[in-house]
Amino acid sequence: PACPAAPPPLGSPPQPTRGFCVPPWTWLLYLPCTWSIGLAAEPGCLPDWHMLSLFGVGAVLMRGAGCTINDMWDRDYDKKVARTASRPLAAGDISTFQSLVFLGGQLSLALCVLLCLNYYSIILGAASLSLVITYPLMKRVTYWPQLVLGLTFNWGALLGWSAIKGSCEWSVCLPLYFAGVMWTLVYDTIYAHQDKKDDIIIGVKSTALQFKEDTKQWLSGFSLAMLLSLCMAGMNCNQTFPYYSAVAAVGAHLAQQIYTLDIDKPEDCWKKFASNRTIGVLLFTGIVLGNL
Repeated sequence: PACPAAPPPLGSPPQPTRGFCVPPWTWLLYLPCTWSIGLAAEPGCLPDWHMLSLFGVGAVLMRGAGCTINDMWDRDYDKKVARTASRPLAAGDISTFQSLVFLGGQLSLALCVLLCLNYYSIILGAASLSLVITYPLMKRVTYWPQLVLGLTFNWGALLGWSAIKGSCEWSVCLPLYFAGVMWTLVYDTIYAHQDKKDDIIIGVKSTALQFKEDTKQWLSGFSLAMLLSLCMAGMNCNQTFPYYSAVAAVGAHLAQQIYTLDIDKPEDCWKKFASNRTIGVLLFTGIVLGNL
């Protein structure tokens, strides 16, 4: 889809768009898959490009399905939030039945991608569907919906390895998965600060509302946990200097992101959130170079 470099100010009319880009959320879903596929590659070898492509298609389809499910659950809430009021269901442009048909198409195509994998990975991938369906409800019952999103969005850190190896090496996959969950808590808490005023009014919860002015301290803790977990995953699969250099670069990016963050400026929150694509690409590059 065509999209602008950053969203217009909240409450402003839609802005014209130029060019073609992949939305940040699709990157953030896809990148943990690339980490896992990269780490599973044999020493001296590049990652499996067929699997990278397959997971790329899967990420687009499942991110789309997640958006559809989220918009179906949240259509009444979205009407009350300036940033989301123009979404098709909230605006009344499409019906619930039409969205169900569309969701069925998305999930059917995603199933076709999943069936290209081994049996272990098919079962593992199917197990994530319950998280995809229930995540949008979490903001109604807990101040930690970002944690559930992390569990959902980083499933590829398990699935990528199993797609290459036939099963999970838990000493590598679990630290990598945990690192991804911590990463999601960082970027989605930043993202949630865009909507905190509306969220208070309509009664939904988020880590942004939970942490308030202590947000930067929490984000720093999540970042440290992420970096330590990445180091553990690297040690357990005999990664080399370029990998740890990339982890250090990730740490520097996170530190700069958190230090300069202004949680009271939605435009800055969006900019910092979107910059997390760079973190994912940095780590993938370090994994590839480390293997070589």
